[in-house]
Amino acid sequence: MLTEKLNWRYATKKMDPARAVPQDKVDRILEAVQLAPTSSGLQPFEVTVVTNPEVKARLRAAAFDQAQITDGSHVLVFAAWDNYTAERIDAVVTEMGRQRGGVTEVMTAYYDRLKAMYLPRSAEENYQHAARQAYIAFGMALAAAAFEAVDATPMEGFDPAQVDEILGLRARGLRSVTLLPLGYRAEEGDWLAGLKKVRKPMQDLVTEIA
Repeated sequence: MLTEKLNWRYATKKMDPARAVPQDKVDRILEAVQLAPTSSGLQPFEVTVVTNPEVKARLRAAAFDQAQITDGSHVLVFAAWDNYTAERIDAVVTEMGRQRGGVTEVMTAYYDRLKAMYLPRSAEENYQHAARQAYIAFGMALAAAAFEAVDATPMEGFDPAQVDEILGLRARGLRSVTLLPLGYRAEEGDWLAGLKKVRKPMQDLVTEIA
């Protein structure tokens, strides 16, 4: 069951650098990212997969020396569009039409209305919206990693400007949102390993309106 896997996972603090995540597992985690739902199907983000040791070392320095970045075998960097543009939205529509046998009037009208809403907004507002979509996929990646029995550490603790520069994201119209190192927990040295998972009681988390 998925809930069993979610109870197994935790934000791993120390990974075993001698164990690498098999590529087929990484591929399935990325497929879950690809299949994540996003607003109007825009998928306004990209994921950069970093395995290069030198680049990972630079990312670690930009992330307050968090060792999981270099001890894990892969780092997924989620980066959102820096803005919505007509070209980006039109590219989504074109791809939908290609895969669905053509662009319909209904589809065109829908995305024309969307452009009328999004394009007048500030770039910052649009980036924040895109970043929220990236977080949906980020959550799917965490769940998929747990399902694959792969350890993953969600990270917001990093300098986005440095990460953007290291990966050349701004030149691609992207801004970093989150980091997700993947690996396997070390047998020793992780202060969080084995501790009870603490979450709000369901009655404090969920309100039912019948």
